[in-house]
Amino acid sequence: MSTNTPAAARLRRSRLRMVYERLLVRFGHAGWWPGETALEVCVGAVLVQNTSWSNVEKALAVLRGRGLLDLQPLARLSPDALAPLVRSSGTFRVKARRLHALVVFLEARYGRGLERMREEDPWELRRALLEVPGIGRETADSIVLYAAGLPLFVVDAYTRRVFSRLGLVRGDEPYDELQRFFHESLPRDAALFNDFHAQVVTLAKDVCRPRPRCSGCPLRRLCPRRGVSSAAP
Repeated sequence: MSTNTPAAARLRRSRLRMVYERLLVRFGHAGWWPGETALEVCVGAVLVQNTSWSNVEKALAVLRGRGLLDLQPLARLSPDALAPLVRSSGTFRVKARRLHALVVFLEARYGRGLERMREEDPWELRRALLEVPGIGRETADSIVLYAAGLPLFVVDAYTRRVFSRLGLVRGDEPYDELQRFFHESLPRDAALFNDFHAQVVTLAKDVCRPRPRCSGCPLRRLCPRRGVSSAAP
């Protein structure tokens, strides 16, 4: 990763601003996470671990259809009762245990009023979430940013792929180091973090794939294509 001199920091901020502006021109304001309520965001953040969102949507539809996308009835289900309902999300027994632990934590901390998450300090909320079994950094930060609306930048595989190809990071840094890079280079603004990450997700899914479609990339004039085979289109 780049050095921390004032000049290097200014360059990083400038490059990140250019990246965001070009993505915004191409994709428009994206907005993410695709959940109707804070609880849906929390449930989806657990179920999407190591699977696609389309599989999560099937599980959410089952829970919604049974009136279980409500904190109290969901918290009353045992992991064994929850597991078949989230089968479509894959590794469903593991995810049922994790989801159960999360909803029990949320009910104990907030009752039915998940909107109270917005009143938390983001780092304190993150620390508490990381104590819930099965909740890692990416899942915790997704809940903090998308369910609570608090400014923590989410680092995922898409983030690593896009920004390592741009030459702004190596891509193999520890999670917290990569997150610090964005926190130090961007204004601490939840709406910006939300939209910027959504832009990166869209780019990585549609263009900056494992085998990238560089000719159609809005960042092609900024990108040194680090780690990209010369045979890539």
